[in-house]
Amino acid sequence: MNIQKLINNGENKKVEFKEQLPKNESIVKTIISFSNTSGGKLIIGVNDNREVVGVEEDNIFELQDKISSLIFDSCYPNILPEIYTLNLEGKLLLVIEVFRGNLLPYYLKKDGKNHGTYIRVGASNRKAGFENIIELERQRRNISYDEELNYEVELSSLDLSPIYDVFQKVGKNLDEQKLKNLKLIKEEHAKEYPSNALLILLGYHDHCMVKCAKFKGTTMELFLDKKEYGGSIFEILENTQNFILNHINLRAEIKGLYRTDTYEIPIVALGEALINALIHRDYINQGRDIKVGVYDDIVNIVSPGSYPNSINQEDIDSGRSDARNRVIANVFKELGLIEQWGSGIARIKKSCLDTGLKEPKIVEQNDFVDVEFYRPIEEKTVEKVSESIGNDRLRPIMTDYDQIILEYIEKNKKITRKEAKVILDIGETKIKELFNELMKKKLIERVGAGRSTFYVKVQ
Repeated sequence: MNIQKLINNGENKKVEFKEQLPKNESIVKTIISFSNTSGGKLIIGVNDNREVVGVEEDNIFELQDKISSLIFDSCYPNILPEIYTLNLEGKLLLVIEVFRGNLLPYYLKKDGKNHGTYIRVGASNRKAGFENIIELERQRRNISYDEELNYEVELSSLDLSPIYDVFQKVGKNLDEQKLKNLKLIKEEHAKEYPSNALLILLGYHDHCMVKCAKFKGTTMELFLDKKEYGGSIFEILENTQNFILNHINLRAEIKGLYRTDTYEIPIVALGEALINALIHRDYINQGRDIKVGVYDDIVNIVSPGSYPNSINQEDIDSGRSDARNRVIANVFKELGLIEQWGSGIARIKKSCLDTGLKEPKIVEQNDFVDVEFYRPIEEKTVEKVSESIGNDRLRPIMTDYDQIILEYIEKNKKITRKEAKVILDIGETKIKELFNELMKKKLIERVGAGRSTFYVKVQ
């Protein structure tokens, strides 16, 4: 992608703009974030409005040396970016191109690994928590979370019948050796332990669930039905799909002498999307779960966890695949629930287009993946729905900072401005603006006054 197109697309997971070289260490945090995530380009000479302002040519070499020294002196392990200039519209840009490192995690020397590690989430840099750092260390060792053994759960205490049953349904044998081959159990020191994948498949953890809701209209203001599905991942898949099918329309088609009833959204597309959500979600984060919303205009599936660091949106659209949870994905492949690696997205889009629907939206938003299936709208309601949603739907539009604040409240029940300032690493004025906007969107509300003020989610 050329530099002009990058600028036109705006800041994202792999692109950041600076009008001029910052005097603080924010540039180093960006370099570290890129190294720990998917790499990226820091472009100096572009302002927040995506306008090319350029940098002074007189001291360009001095500026390059200054940046190189700053990165070398501040980062550990050493990061070696490419620093070069580009001429655009007769103005000089300085580009710092960073590649994803293989000595993860990278961090600020002065703060140490536990406090100086940063990751890229959407278009912002986020200080990595303990679980993020552990995950980066797993990535360095090229293993996935679901592959690791859980030494705290006794294998004998688990009911494995849901897994045996689903294998039996597809006519496949499952025994102890097959469980080991699939990396669902492993023997160490003459004792067998379950892997995290086995516990996820069985729905052992409370956060291994899907929350479903049917809303009236095109917003979240009023719901008509709510369900939470737990249990084995196979039960969750079946129950969630049935929930959606119960709340979308059947349409009749006459073929010859016979009438055929089909759902307005192809079952194959819904099934693929739900399978993707279940096998690729971030199970490390125990404060979040998969959410499914059925609105008058769309069916929305939101899965925690951004794309794996090795791929981006263009890779996804082109069919490239990289499983976050390799063991779980392999079990689904063994059961025939995944036909071919990397083919699911194309199948989702094709099945919708073949039935005359608009191509569904499948995008990475901050640190979750958002899928939207567009429902067919009857002629008489088109104008009404169009008036109600305008150019943007009425559901609150989330920024990176909004998401971080709401996640913190989800996990800790409340948040103060002081806590938000530490988490987001931004100034008091910006914090005040963020909280005011969140209250305007009716996402949070203020409790208390003065120094005892804190904020909670609107119920």
